[in-house]
Amino acid sequence: MRQIRIPEQGQIKVEEAAKPIAGVGEVLLKIKYVGFCGSDLNTFLGRNLMAKEQVIPGHEIGAVIESIGPDVPVFLTPGLTVTVNPYTNCGHCAACRSGHSNACEFNETLGVQRDGAMRDYMVLPWQKIIPAQGISPRDCALIEPMSVGFHAVSRADVTDSDTVLVFGCGMIGVGAIVRSSLRGATVIAVDLDNEKLALAKKLGATYTINSKEEDLHAKLTQLTDGLGPTVVVEAVGSVPTYQAAIDEVAFSGRVVCIGYSKNDVTFHTGLFVKKELNIRGSRNATPLDFEAVIRYLGKGTCPKDELISAVVKPQDALDAMQKWVSAPGKVFRILVDFDSI
Repeated sequence: MRQIRIPEQGQIKVEEAAKPIAGVGEVLLKIKYVGFCGSDLNTFLGRNLMAKEQVIPGHEIGAVIESIGPDVPVFLTPGLTVTVNPYTNCGHCAACRSGHSNACEFNETLGVQRDGAMRDYMVLPWQKIIPAQGISPRDCALIEPMSVGFHAVSRADVTDSDTVLVFGCGMIGVGAIVRSSLRGATVIAVDLDNEKLALAKKLGATYTINSKEEDLHAKLTQLTDGLGPTVVVEAVGSVPTYQAAIDEVAFSGRVVCIGYSKNDVTFHTGLFVKKELNIRGSRNATPLDFEAVIRYLGKGTCPKDELISAVVKPQDALDAMQKWVSAPGKVFRILVDFDSI
């Protein structure tokens, strides 16, 4: 079978490997589509300090069950279209003990700390398989990144009384926009790219702001009657957006942080106290978040084709990644097609 590996910075290699066999409690998947995400891009660029050396990337998965091993529940059957929960959990750390296994201290994510899904076949424990009937294998590759944004909205306890500001209209930010809109909130999307902002509007944003072309504070003051958004979701991971989240959120508001900043962020901490802020991290997603995304995609209202920037064969993955490096702001998702030769 084929598999893609990142052997060193700036390189992608397609190699041959033996087809695996499902053992006890395991499921053999025929991988159909896998998304390249931001963490894969950083691994390719040599910037992902969490990634193992020479990793097989990929944790955004659309697949079909090929076969099952012994002791697998009957609801998992060959031919079923599925996606995958790509995170591990130890069961013993503080997060796992408190029911927050998505934030396991010792988590290893497919394609980062463990070899991922960029291959024709893969074996996984049955507990990590998520059925997605009614969703195409291609679209299943959108579920995991969108679920991360859904989880951030759950962390923020968003309701229909909230005004939610989302920094960043990539796939994860898009998930936060969709989920906030589904909960009835007023959503303000902020990005530097007008094409992404137009798509955010289609996905439920009430207002959009291009912070490169408009005065962010003045526009937010106008849109919120001077109060500020009650919730800010930071889905960029940059120093300016982290600082703006604290500056712009309303008094007694909630700030939810998804993005990883590559540089230290300095805050005037007086605002933490004066505003009595709730500042919350948001990591990965839970099974409930996956299920919510599957229900949303099943409605058929999502412009899924517009979320997919390119679909490429494994042999064209290097070229696709190089093009992403040259224009990072223009890519939502690149899918690698393992469905055909």
